[in-house]
Amino acid sequence: MSNQTVSPGALLAGRYRIAELLAEIDGARVWRAVDEVLNRAVIVDVLPVGDPRTNTLFEAARRAAAAADPRFLRVLDCDMHEGVTYCVREWAGGRPLERMLGAGPLTGQQAGWLAREVSEALENLHRTGHSHGSISPSTVVVTDAGAIKIVGLATEAALRSTGPGTPEQDVRALGEILYASLTGRWPGPAPAWGLQPAPIEHGRLLSPRQVRAGVPRSLDDIADRLLAEPPRHHAAPITSAAGLSAALSGVVGSSHEPPSQMDETVAVARQNGSVDDATQVVPPVLAPALDPTPAVAQQNGHSQAPPPRAAYTPSADTRPVRRQSPPSHNGNGRRKPPVDEPRRRGSWGGRILILLAVLALLSVIAMAQFLVKGAINKDQGSGATPDAPQSSAPSVPTNEKVTIKAAKDFDPKPDGNGSEHPDDVAKTYDGKADTTWTTQSYSKKNLGGLKPGVGIYYDLGELTDVSQVTVSLVGDGTSVELMVPSADPGTPGTTVDGWKPVATAEGAGASAVLKPAAPTNTRYVLVWLTELPKEGSGYRGEISEVTIQR
Repeated sequence: MSNQTVSPGALLAGRYRIAELLAEIDGARVWRAVDEVLNRAVIVDVLPVGDPRTNTLFEAARRAAAAADPRFLRVLDCDMHEGVTYCVREWAGGRPLERMLGAGPLTGQQAGWLAREVSEALENLHRTGHSHGSISPSTVVVTDAGAIKIVGLATEAALRSTGPGTPEQDVRALGEILYASLTGRWPGPAPAWGLQPAPIEHGRLLSPRQVRAGVPRSLDDIADRLLAEPPRHHAAPITSAAGLSAALSGVVGSSHEPPSQMDETVAVARQNGSVDDATQVVPPVLAPALDPTPAVAQQNGHSQAPPPRAAYTPSADTRPVRRQSPPSHNGNGRRKPPVDEPRRRGSWGGRILILLAVLALLSVIAMAQFLVKGAINKDQGSGATPDAPQSSAPSVPTNEKVTIKAAKDFDPKPDGNGSEHPDDVAKTYDGKADTTWTTQSYSKKNLGGLKPGVGIYYDLGELTDVSQVTVSLVGDGTSVELMVPSADPGTPGTTVDGWKPVATAEGAGASAVLKPAAPTNTRYVLVWLTELPKEGSGYRGEISEVTIQR
């Protein structure tokens, strides 16, 4: 029997009925077959007669058979039959990650959980001194039940003649998978696994958040520590599966329960954009969830679960909920007294003290009225007219610079992800032109059509007449609006509708001067970017300084 004679319907080694060709790797063929002895589906790798990889495949099969982690598909048999070398492995119904990413990137919730599952399996493997050698989107399978299975432990590398690999190579390959899962782009110089290469800027791979809006910052940092050379912000690189498992567990938890059906595509706008909000979720089994359901409502001291989502209805024992503090007895943290517990009456001494306090207060009020009346009579005797209406003329701009007390990035949900480089906000009013705050990188100048805008709102500390705001920008073609709270000028809006525009600049260059029609009395002002300038392969806004004047 030769490799070419192994075909659908053939019976290999008197046991394995060949059913379907799945792949061909450098002359080796991978088949789906049926083990007629145990009546189960299996995968069979077949090498032709005399193939030099035979001994390597046998050795790889022995290493794979020793792996104890259930996430690796086991090697069941490896032998020769009529000169043909074959290796039989478990079959797992599901879809390879390669095919899933062809339909688009995963949510942060799914990508982080998937990477953590693979990293834990690799961590257990690496402790034995072995490595997988060929981690890729084609060797990670999501089963029909949502579990993770890893195909081709050691045997895949043997078929591809790439050598056994090293633990460090496994970890970097998993970093590439995490990046691709978050962005839908491959972090390499050429297309791979059906994905286009990720953009490069100044010779450096853009981080996932720069490629796709809504990527959680924690996962963005982990991907950067896996792939960047060196990582940004002087962060320590991640080079071991144990280090990666710990980093991902700190973000998504340690549960093995799938966060949701992994073949379901969830819109970015519905994703909780940043796990940095530290929203912990605790279902009955500790299932990770970066995209939690809304917080449960407290009614009369009892929790009431929210209705399930329309797109995905998890079972009652796996639906994640926000961690709630132990419910108080009456909903406000104080113990309710028994209904029939009589209230204690105050003593006579206490009542007398209250009466004296009331009399003293009335005396003070009477004295104040007497003094005010005397002052009014004095003013009337000198010709003053206290009842004349006050002038309602608008304030006159003084061009005096207003001190900014605080500021916050503004990227409200559901269109935004709630955070846009908050650590750099203070750089926009530090008096230094060479320090800047930037937006994420978007595919179009209108922020990729994902949201109406993004910006920063500034707290002036008190109600102030604002006559002009000057925004120093980087790049050409920034459209910016000056907005103030639409309701209470002393309270910042929490949504875009909570602000109203008072000045606009379209397609600004190095600076935008925003002047309301009349000085606006407000405590908060929002600098809102609606169109961004071109930068590299995308569009990104950048503010160096903001100056506010009375």
